[in-house]
Amino acid sequence: MTAPSTAPAPLPPTKKGSRWIEEWDPENEAFWNEKGEKIARRNLLFSVLSEHIGFSIWTMWSVLVLFMGPEYGLTPADKFLLTSMVTLVGAVVRVPYTFAVAVFGGRNWTIISAGLLLIPTIAAFTVMDPGTSFTTFLLVGLLAGIGGGNFASSMTNINAFFPLRKKGWALGLNAGGGNIGVPVIQLIALAVIGASGGPRVLLGIYIPLIVVAATLAALYMDNLSSVKNDTGAAIDSAKDVHTWIMSFLYVGTFGSFIGYSFAFGQVLTNQFGRTPLQAAYLTFIGPLLGSLIRPVGGWLADRYGGARITLYNYIGMAAATAVLVFASMQKSLPLFVCVFVVLFVLSGLGNGSTYKMIPGIFQAKAVAKGLEGEAAAAYGRRLSGASMGLIGAVGALGGVGINLAFRQSFLSYGSGTGAFVAFLAFYAACFGVTWAVYLRRPSGRITAGSTASEAKQQLSYAEV
Repeated sequence: MTAPSTAPAPLPPTKKGSRWIEEWDPENEAFWNEKGEKIARRNLLFSVLSEHIGFSIWTMWSVLVLFMGPEYGLTPADKFLLTSMVTLVGAVVRVPYTFAVAVFGGRNWTIISAGLLLIPTIAAFTVMDPGTSFTTFLLVGLLAGIGGGNFASSMTNINAFFPLRKKGWALGLNAGGGNIGVPVIQLIALAVIGASGGPRVLLGIYIPLIVVAATLAALYMDNLSSVKNDTGAAIDSAKDVHTWIMSFLYVGTFGSFIGYSFAFGQVLTNQFGRTPLQAAYLTFIGPLLGSLIRPVGGWLADRYGGARITLYNYIGMAAATAVLVFASMQKSLPLFVCVFVVLFVLSGLGNGSTYKMIPGIFQAKAVAKGLEGEAAAAYGRRLSGASMGLIGAVGALGGVGINLAFRQSFLSYGSGTGAFVAFLAFYAACFGVTWAVYLRRPSGRITAGSTASEAKQQLSYAEV
């Protein structure tokens, strides 16, 4: 690895009258300490704000369904289907949102994507009345899915601002700050329900917040000219097997987080007979703690290796799910809620560790190719940035699976127990994949004819 330059780098020149940064070299420690860190942290702050609002709008239907009593004419299966479809749209739009950063610039797309959140919010404000058809609710709910795309564009943008040694912390903080939009909208809903307010009050609170987020992004964020539209990177990342392996693992962490965020309140009302207000008192706790701990997962991954933290995390998730099966069968609400909160925390921790693995994997591939210094860092940034959209999209599809699994479980058994058994089997599979691909000692494969480059790459994965 080449030694970093010790000469301070000048402030990157910008296009006159714009917020475009022409040169960006975060791996240069002198540049980073002199100018880069301040700029990166400023962009991180306002990226978190916009992504936070996006998550709130994406998950607002997890709260709105609690307002929708018998007078709305929706069955529990209807509500699970509604939230499943909202989650699905949020997963799908993550792919184009990822590449929008390269087309429009990180700052510019943050402004656009924040402004787009007005569409689903105003639409829901308009139709939220008893007597509205389920089809109308479904179509309006689908619009809220665009809020899920903000995560992908935000992560791709922030990935380009920070050096590899800081990515776990930065990406964890960025994602955690966004994820916390889930419990925040649930807390606001709790206050609204407690004050005997209706769903339109909740929606009305977010309309000015969206305008504020877009305005602050316009005033304080930057575009990086080095992040150019690279269809080759998208194709290369889609062809790489590790993109799809990490997508599978991210289904287990983020898919769990977002799926449980949508479903928790409905499980409490349908299986344990809680009222909407009683459910709202409990639903925000898990997403809140899961969001807050995500940066810790990234930090632990920076320190001990993302694969190791992810492996141990899946052991914890499987154990917690096994206890949930027991609590569900025993109809023990206190045990069920406590363990569900633990599962949220573990999913948040795993979110941070899995996302840290992504740039590390592509950095290992660069080293195996013989690249060093900035060349290796550029290769890693190119492929990891492109892969994040695909991984984030597939991971969010896990939330769709969770809600559909709960829907089928309630239809078949009248409770969520069957769904938890399926989740337990899936976490076991995630544990096996993490160990087999990234932690199993590769010596056997190396002595069986691997080239020196392949052996070096295999050994590097153990440190991801």
